[in-house]
Amino acid sequence: MKLPLSGRALTAGAVAVATLVTGGSAAGVASASAPASASASASASARTAPASAPAAVVAAPDIPIANVKAHLTKLQSIATANGGNRAHGRAGYQASLDYVKAKLDAAGFTTRVQQFTASGRTGYNLIADWPGGDANEVVMAGSHLDSVTSGPGINDNGSGSSAVLETALAVARSGYQPAKHLRFAWWGAEELGLVGSRHYVSSLGSADRAKISGYLNFDMIGSPNPGYFVYDDDPTIEKTFKDYFAGLGISTEIETEGDGRSDHAPFKNAGVPVGGLFSGADYRKTSAQAAKWGGTVGQPFDRCYHSSCDTTANIDDTALDRNSDAIAYAVWELSQ
Repeated sequence: MKLPLSGRALTAGAVAVATLVTGGSAAGVASASAPASASASASASARTAPASAPAAVVAAPDIPIANVKAHLTKLQSIATANGGNRAHGRAGYQASLDYVKAKLDAAGFTTRVQQFTASGRTGYNLIADWPGGDANEVVMAGSHLDSVTSGPGINDNGSGSSAVLETALAVARSGYQPAKHLRFAWWGAEELGLVGSRHYVSSLGSADRAKISGYLNFDMIGSPNPGYFVYDDDPTIEKTFKDYFAGLGISTEIETEGDGRSDHAPFKNAGVPVGGLFSGADYRKTSAQAAKWGGTVGQPFDRCYHSSCDTTANIDDTALDRNSDAIAYAVWELSQ
């Protein structure tokens, strides 16, 4: 997640396209249905429903936390081998993008790399489309892949990037064929002011932007002193996430710490409905929040935010697991 305007580095240099790919267009956001815990009763109802009833909703798979953590371990090793970070314009970012792209290519996605320039360095977005689905209805999920220069960025934002990657790979493993088209994205130069996602949105024609009716953003979802925050932007997307956590018996709060500070902002500003999840950054956990979620009162949700200690040791496995499963739940619910 980028710093507030007063603290972040300002973007310099024009944004230039080298390999622009917009492909498919957009997704009508589906109505949220019952959380995953209700899938068994839903299946029973489907068996007794009249022939004219709509097809039963396909349940999302469980996202293996071991797989998500394996991606984090790889991102950590990339940072360690490249000056301790995976920042925009650095070798660590390029290696991170290559790793994600190779996984997606092997799984059968159509991947495209979009190039731009920021702060005198070349940056890249990675866009991956799952074949099939209505090309005029695209459900899109994304996260920023870059870290700050001061650390490896494992929670910020290896966590969101790895969970989105594993959700995409789960789509491939399951052979999922949704009614709507699925698109996944990994953004560059978020830490410099949402540069990559701004570039992507601005490079789309107005017709293509209008067709994207749902963008889901995941930035910091494994904070070590976690909260469970849901964006309060599009009501349908918001309800989808809230329903999921309600099914787990987890109370959520509206996300305010990161408003306008992550890659959903360019989409929202262009009129695209957005939503997402967040587990907290440098705000401190209140006693009321600790009573709901556990953890340490008075300490930041992530004490290593934008620091060298944002390593694989800086992750709460339970939060990462729950949020990863919530991502898959939303992707499946909103694409049927």
